[in-house]
Amino acid sequence: MSLEGIRIGYCLCGSFCTFDKSFRAARELVSLGAQLIPVMSYNSSGLSTRFGTSEQNIAEFESIAGRPVIRTIVDAEPIGPHKMCDIMVVAPCTANTLAKLALGITDTPVTMAVKSHLRNGLPVVVAISTNDALAGCAKNIGILQNYRNYYFVPYRQDNFEKKPNSIVADFEMIPLTVQLALGGKQIQPLIL
Repeated sequence: MSLEGIRIGYCLCGSFCTFDKSFRAARELVSLGAQLIPVMSYNSSGLSTRFGTSEQNIAEFESIAGRPVIRTIVDAEPIGPHKMCDIMVVAPCTANTLAKLALGITDTPVTMAVKSHLRNGLPVVVAISTNDALAGCAKNIGILQNYRNYYFVPYRQDNFEKKPNSIVADFEMIPLTVQLALGGKQIQPLIL
């Protein structure tokens, strides 16, 4: 697989426990030749957690992408008008961001990046990570799966005994999902 020269807007939302997996996927995309435009939500760039400080996460992301992270709505808005990306990846995509995308709410750098990118009719890949995917968030997953230009990374229950409503994407499948989405195809099977 080659993604040589493909410009990928790569967005992080606040599912901090999946950052390591997302960073590995981002590194893999770069190793396949992609150019990353890094974008972080306010929470993912502003909160320090047991999974790393905000400074550490920003530094790691910038090191992978080789450029500064977009962290404001104002800086994310030109993505569409300037046709900066061929495809957008949101990994992890929290239930909060998923709901905003489903309802057209644009109040974070990530939601603005996606909205701006979609104006060009280009694909958006979603790698969901949420504890309520099989509960309150299910309707929003269904909405986005029926919208044109949205493609999902295959997902599974991550801990069905202790968190029966929780779903996490298989971050290792992001590169293949991106490759297929660039051709207008949803990777299958979607539910692992």
